[in-house]
Amino acid sequence: MDAVEKAKSGHPGLPMGAADMATVLFTKFLKYDAADPSWPDRDRFVLSAGHGSMLLYALLHLTGVKDMTLDELKRFRQLDSKTPGHPENFMTPGVETTTGPLGQGIATAVGMALAERMLNAEYGDDLVDHRTYVLASDGDLMEGISQEAIALAGHLRLNRLIVLFDDNGISIDGPLSLSDSVDQVKRFQACGWNAVRVDGHDPKALQRAIARAQKSDRPTLIACRTTIGFGAPKKAGTSKAHGEPLGAEELAGAKKALGWDHAPFEIPETIRAAWAKAGKRGRRLRKAWAERLKALPAEKRAEFERRMKGVRPQGIAEAVARLKERLVAEPQAVATRKASEIALEVLTEAVPELVLGSADLTPSNNTKTKNLTAIAPGQYAGRYIHYGIREHGMAAAMNGIALHGGLVPAGATFLVFTDYARPAMRIAALSGIPAVYVMTHDSIGLGEDGPTHQPVEHLAALRAMPKMRVFRPADAVETAECWQLALERTDGPTVLALTRQNLPQIRREAGNGNLCATGAYELSPAQGKARATIFASGSEVEIALAAQNILAEQSFAVRVVSVPSLDLFLAQPEKVRARIVGDAPVKVAVEAAVRFGWDSVIGPDGIFVGMQGFGASAPYKELYRHFGITAEAVAEHILRTHNL
Repeated sequence: MDAVEKAKSGHPGLPMGAADMATVLFTKFLKYDAADPSWPDRDRFVLSAGHGSMLLYALLHLTGVKDMTLDELKRFRQLDSKTPGHPENFMTPGVETTTGPLGQGIATAVGMALAERMLNAEYGDDLVDHRTYVLASDGDLMEGISQEAIALAGHLRLNRLIVLFDDNGISIDGPLSLSDSVDQVKRFQACGWNAVRVDGHDPKALQRAIARAQKSDRPTLIACRTTIGFGAPKKAGTSKAHGEPLGAEELAGAKKALGWDHAPFEIPETIRAAWAKAGKRGRRLRKAWAERLKALPAEKRAEFERRMKGVRPQGIAEAVARLKERLVAEPQAVATRKASEIALEVLTEAVPELVLGSADLTPSNNTKTKNLTAIAPGQYAGRYIHYGIREHGMAAAMNGIALHGGLVPAGATFLVFTDYARPAMRIAALSGIPAVYVMTHDSIGLGEDGPTHQPVEHLAALRAMPKMRVFRPADAVETAECWQLALERTDGPTVLALTRQNLPQIRREAGNGNLCATGAYELSPAQGKARATIFASGSEVEIALAAQNILAEQSFAVRVVSVPSLDLFLAQPEKVRARIVGDAPVKVAVEAAVRFGWDSVIGPDGIFVGMQGFGASAPYKELYRHFGITAEAVAEHILRTHNL
């Protein structure tokens, strides 16, 4: 209450109403050591209701997390504080995941719980044996992503996932009955969960419910009936307690009702000592775990520590280099989705922590390699996840898998359905989570399924997202290089946009190093002084090369630059960009998508050959002709501009 009042901003209602359940969890159950809040075998606690962030910050401070000082609580919601308005895992020690957009926390927690079971299957109880707890609000459960998440968790029988539902019956607009009448207990039961109701202000009832949940063979929802803004004389139980400071009069009244007569931010020593003891509950367990880790054979211990630290294995570059040599010796005219599968056959061996999956499009996304077995209910030793038709839930679960540590998630669907996955992808970009999205059927080149499935604006939208890296490789060699860059990246997410249609292999030499690493490179130099440069990505590089040949027959020298990653290229130093862009007077970009973003390379007066609107349903070659994305059209545009 004091922190929200000082900031003149925030959400006091949930922390006040959920304080009892948080106290029971942290003092009686949570395997946690405040001295090392990132200990690998700790229980995870996810505050899905991120607007109640002061509850989490108070818990971190009281239990003794070093950097969560009283001064940080006093700086709640201020610039550069460790107490931002919603929890950010990259800013605040002890915060497991960025939450705020409702539903993201509970869905991310499903990934954490799944990662725990998968690593347990690999390393056993001695190293991996913990639970994932979630505190969720009615808003979390109203968001559609929650259904995707709980259905997957129930199906997989993730029994170490326990959700505490702050069932206070209030939303911002007023009583929840204004907009919702779902029986959440029955809903969760229908999804294969245990689900019970308790009084959220009865510590003994809460304790009994959590103890039973720990013994369950299924995930558990504990619906905790609470009063939002508990203790506030006028605002308790109303929407007025949700998202605004109580005000001086109401604050004084709440403290009086709760028997709290201390100055703002004052914590009596008896209470501080009790919380400090709670913060040390897991210390003995952590030290025993460390001894077990130390007793392992050196090689196994080093491998576990490497994976939990997020350090990539040696040999990724070497494996890709060998694959490129094979591709050069035996060129592959395949769709880049198939080229991705070829690369993954190698990379799943080189990167043992790489976990693949698809939102029910495995045969289309080509993400299940021969050496992978699928996860199933109660069977977690595999490395392939069937997410079902749950793109949003998949992306959020991938965040949880990556944040848990020890695994590198890559999940797949069609590029157009990044619209469904986007909020979780944005959290990955914001938080620097190294997830990999295999997005196939990347343009009108998918053909007959038509404009509902043909992405045109999606590349531009994803490139516009800070820290999201987008690759659109042109052939099998570039695909291998892009996979290498995606897996070597540890500070953010990557999209691989891949074709449905077959493409010729345009790279006939492996090259020195990874040519895609700068985002763009000169693929085919001009024969003589270049009068134009054609920039293209993915399937349109083939068109650019054909246009170069057409113009060469007319003694018109043109160079071709492949741009597998426009955003990565634009992030290069100015000298690098200038060298690759060159000084040819005419600049053309070719991409079967909208122009947005390309002016940064070709300028506002440059030529763009691509899409002006949505696609259509027809065989893909016919569509390219219909929309004027052909070598002949590119050549004609260049010649017309030159003649002007």
